[in-house]
Amino acid sequence: MNWLDAVQWNDDGLVPVVTQDIDSKRILTHAWLNRDALARAASEGRAVYWSRSRKKLWRKGEESGNVQQLHEVYLDCDGDTVVFLVTQVGGIACHTGRESCFYQRLDGDQWQTVDPVLKDPAQMYGKR
Repeated sequence: MNWLDAVQWNDDGLVPVVTQDIDSKRILTHAWLNRDALARAASEGRAVYWSRSRKKLWRKGEESGNVQQLHEVYLDCDGDTVVFLVTQVGGIACHTGRESCFYQRLDGDQWQTVDPVLKDPAQMYGKR
Protein backbone atom coordinates (compact mmCIF):
# COMPACT_ATOMS: atom_id res chain seq x y z
CA MET A 1 0.00 0.00 0.00
CA ASN A 2 1.27 3.48 -0.88
CA TRP A 3 1.69 5.74 2.18
CA LEU A 4 -0.64 8.29 0.56
CA ASP A 5 -3.44 5.71 0.57
CA ALA A 6 -3.59 5.90 4.39
CA VAL A 7 -4.82 9.50 4.16
CA GLN A 8 -8.61 9.95 4.34
CA TRP A 9 -9.11 12.50 1.56
CA ASN A 10 -12.41 14.39 1.66
CA ASP A 11 -14.89 14.42 -1.22
CA ASP A 12 -12.83 17.15 -2.93
CA GLY A 13 -9.65 15.06 -2.66
CA LEU A 14 -8.27 17.28 0.10
CA VAL A 15 -7.07 16.94 3.68
CA PRO A 16 -6.42 19.78 6.15
CA VAL A 17 -2.87 20.44 7.28
CA VAL A 18 -1.77 22.34 10.37
CA THR A 19 1.74 23.75 10.11
CA GLN A 20 3.74 24.13 13.29
CA ASP A 21 7.19 25.60 14.01
CA ILE A 22 9.53 22.75 14.91
CA ASP A 23 11.30 24.71 17.66
CA SER A 24 8.68 26.95 19.29
CA LYS A 25 5.76 24.60 18.52
CA ARG A 26 3.68 27.66 17.61
CA ILE A 27 0.88 26.97 15.12
CA LEU A 28 1.74 28.93 11.99
CA THR A 29 -0.92 28.10 9.42
CA HIS A 30 -3.85 25.93 8.47
CA ALA A 31 -4.11 25.00 4.83
CA TRP A 32 -5.13 22.18 2.51
CA LEU A 33 -3.31 19.39 0.71
CA ASN A 34 -4.25 17.27 -2.22
CA ARG A 35 -2.39 14.04 -2.96
CA ASP A 36 0.10 15.75 -5.26
CA ALA A 37 0.86 18.55 -2.77
CA LEU A 38 1.57 16.07 0.03
CA ALA A 39 3.75 13.89 -2.21
CA ARG A 40 5.72 16.91 -3.44
CA ALA A 41 6.14 18.35 0.06
CA ALA A 42 7.60 15.06 1.26
CA SER A 43 9.93 14.71 -1.74
CA GLU A 44 11.01 18.39 -1.88
CA GLY A 45 11.47 18.90 1.86
CA ARG A 46 9.40 22.08 1.88
CA ALA A 47 5.75 22.96 2.46
CA VAL A 48 3.65 22.58 -0.66
CA TYR A 49 -0.08 23.23 -0.37
CA TRP A 50 -3.19 23.16 -2.53
CA SER A 51 -4.75 26.59 -3.01
CA ARG A 52 -8.51 26.18 -3.06
CA SER A 53 -9.02 29.74 -4.33
CA ARG A 54 -6.45 29.52 -7.13
CA LYS A 55 -7.05 25.84 -7.84
CA LYS A 56 -3.33 25.06 -8.03
CA LEU A 57 -0.33 23.93 -6.02
CA TRP A 58 1.58 26.61 -4.18
CA ARG A 59 4.91 26.35 -2.51
CA LYS A 60 4.97 28.42 0.65
CA GLY A 61 7.30 31.35 0.08
CA GLU A 62 7.31 31.23 -3.72
CA GLU A 63 6.38 34.95 -3.80
CA SER A 64 7.26 36.21 -0.31
CA GLY A 65 10.50 34.28 0.19
CA ASN A 66 9.13 32.96 3.50
CA VAL A 67 9.74 29.29 2.71
CA GLN A 68 8.79 26.56 5.15
CA GLN A 69 11.52 23.91 5.35
CA LEU A 70 9.78 20.62 6.10
CA HIS A 71 11.26 18.41 8.83
CA GLU A 72 8.48 16.01 9.80
CA VAL A 73 5.00 15.02 8.63
CA TYR A 74 2.38 13.50 10.92
CA LEU A 75 -1.00 11.90 10.21
CA ASP A 76 -3.63 11.83 12.96
CA CYS A 77 -5.32 8.70 14.29
CA ASP A 78 -8.31 9.06 11.96
CA GLY A 79 -6.09 9.70 8.96
CA ASP A 80 -7.96 12.91 8.17
CA THR A 81 -5.58 15.65 9.33
CA VAL A 82 -1.89 16.21 8.63
CA VAL A 83 0.67 18.18 10.64
CA PHE A 84 3.82 19.67 9.12
CA LEU A 85 6.72 20.52 11.43
CA VAL A 86 8.76 23.21 9.74
CA THR A 87 11.43 25.82 10.06
CA GLN A 88 9.85 29.09 9.00
CA VAL A 89 12.46 30.95 6.95
CA GLY A 90 12.26 34.68 7.63
CA GLY A 91 10.07 34.15 10.72
CA ILE A 92 6.90 35.15 8.84
CA ALA A 93 4.21 32.63 7.94
CA CYS A 94 1.20 34.90 7.43
CA HIS A 95 0.45 36.92 4.30
CA THR A 96 -0.31 39.82 6.68
CA GLY A 97 3.41 39.97 7.58
CA ARG A 98 3.00 38.31 10.99
CA GLU A 99 4.77 35.30 12.48
CA SER A 100 1.59 33.22 12.50
CA CYS A 101 -1.79 33.31 10.81
CA PHE A 102 -3.24 32.80 14.30
CA TYR A 103 -2.63 36.31 15.60
CA GLN A 104 -6.09 37.09 16.97
CA ARG A 105 -7.00 35.96 20.49
CA LEU A 106 -10.50 35.99 21.94
CA ASP A 107 -10.64 38.44 24.83
CA GLY A 108 -14.09 38.36 26.40
CA ASP A 109 -16.38 38.82 23.41
CA GLN A 110 -13.91 40.44 21.02
CA TRP A 111 -10.94 39.38 18.92
CA GLN A 112 -7.74 41.16 19.86
CA THR A 113 -4.71 41.34 17.58
CA VAL A 114 -1.79 40.08 19.67
CA ASP A 115 1.05 39.84 17.13
CA PRO A 116 2.77 42.75 15.41
CA VAL A 117 3.29 43.05 11.68
CA LEU A 118 6.95 42.13 11.15
CA LYS A 119 7.07 43.09 7.49
CA ASP A 120 4.73 45.10 5.29
CA PRO A 121 2.97 42.68 2.92
CA ALA A 122 3.56 45.13 0.05
CA GLN A 123 7.29 44.54 0.51
CA MET A 124 6.80 40.77 0.29
CA TYR A 125 4.27 40.58 -2.50
CA GLY A 126 4.38 43.95 -4.24
CA LYS A 127 1.20 45.89 -4.74
CA ARG A 128 -1.75 43.61 -5.33
